Amino acid sequence: MHKKLALFLLLLIFSYSGFSQEVADSTNVSVSYSSPQKYIIGGMEVVGIKYFDHASLLQATGLQIGDEIDIPGESITSAIKNLWNLQLFSDVKVVVAKVVKGKAFLEFHLQEVPSLSKVNVTGVTKSEKEAIFGKLLMIEGQKISKPQLNNAQKSILDYFKEKGFFNTEVTVVQRDDPAKKNFVFIDITVDKKQKVKIKKINFHGVENVPVVKLEKSMKKTKEKKLRNFFFSKKFLEDKYREDKDNVIAKYNELGYRDAVITSDSIRKQPDNTVSLDIWVNEGQRYYFGDIRWVGNTVYDNLLLEKVLGIKKGDIYDLKLLNKRLKEDPDAVSSLYQDNGYVFFQIDPVEVKIEKDTINFEMRMFEGQQATINRVIIHGNTKTHENVARRELRTLPGELFSKDNLMRSYRELGQLGHFDPEKIKPDVIPNYESGTVDVKYDVEEKANDQVELSGGWGGGMLIGSVGLKFSNFSIRNIFNKEAWRPLPTGDGQTLSLRVQTNGKVYQTYSLSFVEPWFGGKKPNSLSFSLYHNIYTVGDNSYYSNPYSNYYNGYGSGYGGYGGYSGYGGYGGYGGYTADYSDYTVKSKNVTSGISLGYGYRLSWPDDFFNIYHELSYQHNYLKNWNYGYSIISNGNTNTVSLKTVLGRSSVVNPIYTREGSSFSLSIELTPPYSLWDGKNYATQAELNALTPQYASSSNTKTAISDQERFRWVEFHKWKLKGSNFTPLTNDKKLILNTKFEYGYIGYYNKNKRSPIEGFTLGGDGMTGMSYYTYEVIGLRGYENNSLTASPTANLYNKLTMELRYPIALKESATIYALAFLEGGNSWYDIKQYNPFDIKRSAGVGVRIFLPMFGLMGIDWGYGFDKTHLSGGTGNKGQFHFVIGQQF
Repeated sequence: MHKKLALFLLLLIFSYSGFSQEVADSTNVSVSYSSPQKYIIGGMEVVGIKYFDHASLLQATGLQIGDEIDIPGESITSAIKNLWNLQLFSDVKVVVAKVVKGKAFLEFHLQEVPSLSKVNVTGVTKSEKEAIFGKLLMIEGQKISKPQLNNAQKSILDYFKEKGFFNTEVTVVQRDDPAKKNFVFIDITVDKKQKVKIKKINFHGVENVPVVKLEKSMKKTKEKKLRNFFFSKKFLEDKYREDKDNVIAKYNELGYRDAVITSDSIRKQPDNTVSLDIWVNEGQRYYFGDIRWVGNTVYDNLLLEKVLGIKKGDIYDLKLLNKRLKEDPDAVSSLYQDNGYVFFQIDPVEVKIEKDTINFEMRMFEGQQATINRVIIHGNTKTHENVARRELRTLPGELFSKDNLMRSYRELGQLGHFDPEKIKPDVIPNYESGTVDVKYDVEEKANDQVELSGGWGGGMLIGSVGLKFSNFSIRNIFNKEAWRPLPTGDGQTLSLRVQTNGKVYQTYSLSFVEPWFGGKKPNSLSFSLYHNIYTVGDNSYYSNPYSNYYNGYGSGYGGYGGYSGYGGYGGYGGYTADYSDYTVKSKNVTSGISLGYGYRLSWPDDFFNIYHELSYQHNYLKNWNYGYSIISNGNTNTVSLKTVLGRSSVVNPIYTREGSSFSLSIELTPPYSLWDGKNYATQAELNALTPQYASSSNTKTAISDQERFRWVEFHKWKLKGSNFTPLTNDKKLILNTKFEYGYIGYYNKNKRSPIEGFTLGGDGMTGMSYYTYEVIGLRGYENNSLTASPTANLYNKLTMELRYPIALKESATIYALAFLEGGNSWYDIKQYNPFDIKRSAGVGVRIFLPMFGLMGIDWGYGFDKTHLSGGTGNKGQFHFVIGQQF
């Protein structure tokens, strides 16, 4: 009201001062300003304006020729106000040019505001300047008024206050442009000063609540203390106001429903900090009393009380009450909404307060059960609707269920075809018909991937080219119109990959997955082929080819002597096998094929799934004496059946906020040694049976290594688990805990598989490898540096990882991480020691680009000695990640 009154008086002054002091009409009738008189407007004219339409400006005054007005009076005041409101003029005056026979002829003397030539900003960085221009929205040629300049100054001050520069000074100067008439330059000078931080937060009147709890409740207002090391200590006024509300909310959670902040002060300190003083009136503490349910017919009081989980005598907490009634996944409202009562409403009412006890009535409107009328999917521009619709649990004609709605949301996110951050399920109720429409707004994301990478392994540069089509449509492969540029939309996955360094190493692979084989149930069918070739022999090209890759592993093989139980290994020093004859080519060719089938289980719940895979692998060896080679010439064959039991409730596979996953797998080959009738005893064992003939011709000869391993046998067990826990209410800071265990066993100790094993340590990326060793990453250590001697048949690994997102967009997902990790490997289960863990810690970053998949870099520090000679390969290590998560 004060502002409006001041504006009215100002305009009234303008209306009076806008007239000439000595004006007489043609009949010599003077205009008296002390006693207003009525006049007829005889004419109006605009003076001083060049670029605006005069008729439009006169219309904007609200006056018309022929109007009877008081001069001076309200009509003139209103006309002046209307012209000022246009914000086009720096000066407005009204002059009575003449009065003729009771008719007043008015002139509106206007001064145009200048136009903008350029804005100059000094005293800030380039990025800050861009941000300022984005807030000012000043463009060349725009009319510039005094209020705009004031707003510009305020916007800049607010911008820097938000960044912690509480003492920022902003000067705005307008100067004429000598090259253009009525154009100006705007010079903005910013002196940010130093950031203002919080030195101390003092609470007064706090008696019953630990101060540390109040300090923790302030999310963005933190003082300089060690426990706040990872938090910003900047003072931000708007965040401070929010945090004062958080303090009261914390009191309310602890039962102090009447707590208030009576006053507060901000004291500037000489060292460019501020101290905050907050005075609190805590009031008394309250407790829940009797809770009475009103209006419930579907569920009885006992069940509702059990679901609510709040009893008489519990500390009064309105936030907890609302969560248990409406917000939590297992809240009272969820109980109803999961059973179709989508119109359910509940209102907690305080009916009586007795001293420190509050009695409640839970007043409920259950409504009728609602069925689903329509299910709408909107935004799937590439993925066929049936691919998205088959994942939904909300079906037309069925009772509405909130649990099914959220499960459908999860399944759509798991597809990988839509941006999980943009999926928005919406329930549209129709009260008259007792039905609801369910709408899923989705946004397609690019999820086909191209791999173009290079790496150094085995003393050579290895290049990889891969294509992964994650939304392929094989049924449209012969449909020319579907090639845009590839047939897509059916949710199938087709992967092609080639890795080579040219002459020595080549690998080719092809895989295909149909997630809904048959189209009626989520039964997956997968198929894969691979072919690997290793060739050594051209000494002009490649000398001592694997000495770098196996640096530090297995010096001085003592000879296998009919596979004498690995007795000939001589420790770790550097691979010293003789590669002098490179004119004889050595080859190791591995080919394999697998067929898999998976399906979802309904018990214990439908998050469980099971997968079976039948595979065959063939190895061909010629003059091969490298790595852990036992067979130089010949063939090995591996037929195995693998079964994986898993459960996953993960919502977003790219940046997972909550949920868990685990899997238990077993891979078996037939136990040939149990029925083939062959004696697989080693030569040493045969000699021990007949020592008197050990040097005679009567001694039995052990079976050859080629015959021993013609059909490989083993059993492999793996257990994995991962859990994601949000640590903040916005579910951005995530704790991921993981564990892994793996074991490769044998049916016959003398037929232990020579081509199966684990390699532990490093980035975990699969590169060049002789056999089917499974690569397990452990950051902070060199690749393969934690692999037991002579090979690892048992390993464990534990991980704790903190993640925080930097960007969660369709074009890129970026998050930072910090980790603690530990693990080790052993040759035999008898050597296993769960406390012998190689520990590491570090930080990293991940970037997911839809076209290239997941990439990242980690730096880890290994604290313990490795299995390499001298225990080296630990301490500071950088690891690059392409297309895989740890």
